[in-house]
Amino acid sequence: MRERQIQILDIIGNKKRVTVLELVEILKVSEVTIRKDLSVLEEKGLLKREHGFATLPESDDISTRLLFNYELKRRIAKKVLESIKDGETLMIESGSSCALLAEEIVLNRRGVTIITNSVFIATFLRDKVGARLILLGGEFQAEAQVMVGPLIKKCAENFHVEKFFMGTDGFNESGAMSGDLMRAEAVRNMAESAREKIILTESKKFSMAGVVPLLTYNEIDAIYTDDKIPDDAIKNLEEHGVKIIRV
Repeated sequence: MRERQIQILDIIGNKKRVTVLELVEILKVSEVTIRKDLSVLEEKGLLKREHGFATLPESDDISTRLLFNYELKRRIAKKVLESIKDGETLMIESGSSCALLAEEIVLNRRGVTIITNSVFIATFLRDKVGARLILLGGEFQAEAQVMVGPLIKKCAENFHVEKFFMGTDGFNESGAMSGDLMRAEAVRNMAESAREKIILTESKKFSMAGVVPLLTYNEIDAIYTDDKIPDDAIKNLEEHGVKIIRV
C-alpha cells in the first residue's frame, strides 16, 4: 500500500467523513490521484465512497476498526515481522493489527504458512502471493468475519506451531481480556497449539477492559505495543515475565 493511501486512511479514521477536495488540499496531489487512491482503498473494503466524499464503512466491523490508528498498527506489524523467518508456520487470530501483520508476512516473507480463524484475513490477502493460508473451520460470525465455536478446537488440535499472534480488547489485573465470549474461547483453543503466545496491541488498550478473560499474564510470552504504554502496565508485565517490545 502506498504511503499516501495510508495517510488517507489516517485522515478518514480521525474525521470519519472527508471530501475529495479536502484530501487534495491536505496531501497536495491532484484530484485524479486522490480518486484513484480512494478506488483502491474501497476495493479493499477499507472505506466507502459517496459523491465527492469518503467515509468509514457503516458497521463497526473489522474493516472499520482497521482504520483507527492505522499507521500505528502498521508500525507494530512491521516490528513483529522482524521476528518471523521464511518458511515458518504460524497461527494468527482475527483482528485489525493481526490482519496487517498477515499482509506484511505475505509481502515480505517466503514460504510461510498462516493458520487462522479469520475469514477477513483470508479475504484481505486473496490477491497477494507469498504465503499458504489454512482457514480453521467453525461457526461464522459475520460482522467480525471470524470462525468460532467447538470446531475451532478440533481443527486447531491438528497443528503445533511456535508462535501464535493475537489481539486484545483490554486488560485487567489478571491478564488480557476480550469483548466476545466465543472469540475468546477460539483464541484460547488456538493458543493450546502454540509454544509462544504473542499479543499485538495499541497502548490505549491497557486502560480498557474487556468482558471475558482471554489469557492470563502467565500465559502470555510477549506483547508488541507502542511507547505510550503506562508505567504501571510495564511493571505488571515485567513481574509476570512478559517480554515487552515497543515501537
